[in-house]
Amino acid sequence: MSSVVRRNSAIAAALCVLIAACSSSSNPPSASSGPPAGNPPATPPATPPATPPPEDDAKKAAEMLIDEGRQTFRFETFGDEAFWGDTLKLHQAIAGSAHGGVGPGVSPKTALSVGLKVDADVLPGNVVAGIKNGSLNLDDPGVTLTLFDLKAVVGVTGFSDGTGGLRAIGIQCALCHSTVDDSVAPGIGKRRDGWANRDLNVGAIVSLSPDLSAVTKLLGVDDATVRKVLASWGPGKFDAEVFLDGKALRPDGKSAATLIPPAFGLAGVNLHTWTGWGSVTHWNAFVANLEMHGKGTFFDPRLNDATQFPIAAKAGFGNVRNDPDLITPKLAALHFYQLALLAPTPPSGSFNADAAARGKTVFNGPAKCATCHVPPLFTEPGWNMHTPAEIGIDDFQANRAPDKRYRTAPLRGLFAHAKGGFYHDGRFATFEDVVAHYDTALGTKLSAGQKSDLVAYLKSL
Repeated sequence: MSSVVRRNSAIAAALCVLIAACSSSSNPPSASSGPPAGNPPATPPATPPATPPPEDDAKKAAEMLIDEGRQTFRFETFGDEAFWGDTLKLHQAIAGSAHGGVGPGVSPKTALSVGLKVDADVLPGNVVAGIKNGSLNLDDPGVTLTLFDLKAVVGVTGFSDGTGGLRAIGIQCALCHSTVDDSVAPGIGKRRDGWANRDLNVGAIVSLSPDLSAVTKLLGVDDATVRKVLASWGPGKFDAEVFLDGKALRPDGKSAATLIPPAFGLAGVNLHTWTGWGSVTHWNAFVANLEMHGKGTFFDPRLNDATQFPIAAKAGFGNVRNDPDLITPKLAALHFYQLALLAPTPPSGSFNADAAARGKTVFNGPAKCATCHVPPLFTEPGWNMHTPAEIGIDDFQANRAPDKRYRTAPLRGLFAHAKGGFYHDGRFATFEDVVAHYDTALGTKLSAGQKSDLVAYLKSL
């Protein structure tokens, strides 16, 4: 009996010790009591490192597409050197007889005079200095060949023959849809991608060709007629449709060429050209295959209509196939880059801010502009097309396109392509002329002050 009692007492004592130990661990000593003697202070747990955010695959892909698209826009010829070089032999006229070509050659001064631009960012310092101080001879066609070697001519690639001359010439999107800021000299500066080159005289450049037989054969006319048509275009204009319908002149005898449009501010905009045709992707494929004469694939059965498009139908432009296809793999990135080109902001002091603020009210109200030019796209979301009667002009250019309508042009960055006038053919020379036209066509009866304020607002977009 006594042994049992002793055993139970021992168990009870052990339980008391265990309870005391648990109480000590759940209620640590206060700061004033300090740590137990002989035990080091506890180390606080380390803060776990922040988990890095997962990589944004969409953003990474977008950056890659922009880089690829910029390269295509600026430098891709799509194999069109076979046409501009082998067929038209433009490289021979550019190089001149002194460098294995024909004729006097094309000097930098001549090239600049027909609207070609030079990218100053790729020029060596001594070349820039020579341009600025006049020591570089811009009358020497040899200097033009040097600029080609430097890849400095915007929108044009010269393919060297290895002996100081050229074996071919090719063009890129940037030829028509880029310019420069003139920071070094007129026509020489930093690139401005997407800006319409309203100085570019496409007709004069093509006329340099010593052999236009491919064009005369396509149009069914003689060499003199082709050169007369090319001369009629003038700076900033090009007639893409003449190679589809053969209509070089309007009914009033004026050139049928249209203004080169900008390629910026197209995000959210349905159609790219003056008369519709299709989305930006359609027009990229159209131009790369049918106008630049690259090697690719293009399908548009509307061009098989021999009544509306006799030249295109005969030439089979509605279904073009090339193997290898050098265009189609480049279209997605090219499209993405174009959509990333924002419309430029008007320079400070180029418009009256107070008048523009009043003009915004006129634009959205009595002038009825916002009915079609819906902010902030400044064109209609959706199918942004109108009949000629709706906008109060003739139907000639509209009838050269499948839908026989005109597109509502987006208005942001208008200041950047005011040179050459407004509308598809530049028929309205100034902002004031456009406002006056719509005041009559829509019967808005704006006051002189409202018209002036509206012009200021248009300049501010």
